Amino acid sequence: MEHTKLPLSTWFLAIYLISQAKTGLSALALKRQLGVSYPTAWLLHQKINRAMAQREDTHRLRGAVQLDDAYLGGERSGGKAGRGSENKVPFVAAVSLNDKGHPLYVKLSMVSGFTSKAISQWARACLEPGTFVRSDGLGCFAAVADAGCVHRPMIVGDLLPRDLPELKWVNTVLGNLKTSLAGAYHALKYRKYAANYLAAFAYRFNRRFDLRDLVARLIVDVARAKPDTAATVRDHAETRF
Repeated sequence: MEHTKLPLSTWFLAIYLISQAKTGLSALALKRQLGVSYPTAWLLHQKINRAMAQREDTHRLRGAVQLDDAYLGGERSGGKAGRGSENKVPFVAAVSLNDKGHPLYVKLSMVSGFTSKAISQWARACLEPGTFVRSDGLGCFAAVADAGCVHRPMIVGDLLPRDLPELKWVNTVLGNLKTSLAGAYHALKYRKYAANYLAAFAYRFNRRFDLRDLVARLIVDVARAKPDTAATVRDHAETRF
């Protein structure tokens, strides 16, 4: 909010709308609600998302965690499919569970690729030592052991990962995430801004049990966030593991 020319009431309304939008809110929808120009709404949206991302970076998962690999973006015509596609942005999805096996918190993190080095760096930053991690048989996930975690891969065989009950919740979260992004945003520069949208989804999910308090908490997190200008937001390079 530093040096802002907008009244705080506009900021607070934007924070309320973004925090309460279960399926996400586009900059165009925000523009219509606030009565501001599209560039102003877009910049507000990005600044608030970045504040969410900074806050999410301070949290680490613990206990029992389901882990999976995922992508944003589609392949170009004539490009490679699946993990080899040059037009897909890879990220890691992790969901921690409570004692009854229900989801507690989620981490959605951009990675440079599904390599042992990237997963090791991610686990050291995002998991508490001693965390029990379940994943499919993708070899790089064994690198969570570098962070002092216990890893148990699931042999998928002919099944799809989403059909495994041991990975039910992480795949449910991924399905909700992709539905949310597809429904709210018609065009996203995944390679440049995807991490902010992933963090915004995780921020709302992790605080879903107290929506009334969510607005006040987000106001505090926005006020505490590092100041951004339009130039720094647009020139922002993704931080990946």
